[in-house]
Amino acid sequence: MSTDAQTPNNAQQYIDAMARERGYVLDYHKVMAQHDFEVLQATNALVRAAYLAPRALDPRTKELLFILSLTVMRAGKGHIQSHIRVALDLGVTSQEILEAIEIALPEAGIVAFQAGLDAWREVVDARGVEPTVQVHQGGSGTG
Repeated sequence: MSTDAQTPNNAQQYIDAMARERGYVLDYHKVMAQHDFEVLQATNALVRAAYLAPRALDPRTKELLFILSLTVMRAGKGHIQSHIRVALDLGVTSQEILEAIEIALPEAGIVAFQAGLDAWREVVDARGVEPTVQVHQGGSGTG
């Protein structure tokens, strides 16, 4: 049933609980809470089982895998950054995150890697070495 949430308090409480459990919520979570609460609950149950529930992989490893898979899938920068921030909160170092993103290079290529690197660079405020010779600016390569 795809209708506006008939119980706004339930939707709000659910989004707040998701934010506490995950450390982030995405725009689609917010929209689905309002417009198809039942499907949001179903998709969140899958994420909870595969990602949030304690299992064999520790949360740090899961975050690195999420960062890598989102990079390979060329997910939106904000989505990748949400997992980078959670990983940092869990004590994963910026270098470990970079190395996870670099794994995208052989399988997904430079374009996917650049998207992940750009997301990482903004979150950790990484700076590069600027050329001292005249050169055209190439930007981040992501858009």
